[in-house]
Amino acid sequence: MIMPKGPEFTEEILDAFSKVDYLLSGMINDRGVPRNIKRVAQKGIEELKREDDSPAVLASSVMYMITDLSQDANIPFHSRTTIYRIISLLENIKD
Repeated sequence: MIMPKGPEFTEEILDAFSKVDYLLSGMINDRGVPRNIKRVAQKGIEELKREDDSPAVLASSVMYMITDLSQDANIPFHSRTTIYRIISLLENIKD
């Protein structure tokens, strides 16, 4: 994964983004996950790679996308758990 660069992107933040990327990639590659959820997961990965915003803005943007997925009736239970893990990783990122 190509990670954003800059002084505000500490090791801790880059590690959290890397974990989120891994979890979202796992959802994309899971055959039991519906396509609409995979599309949002892919958008989340692309959002994390942007370099024009601060880490907190990127994290909140991805959290907003992912939170909507947790309410989807078609999402498998294991994917919902993954979404909650992603949210817990991202909610600690602040400016």
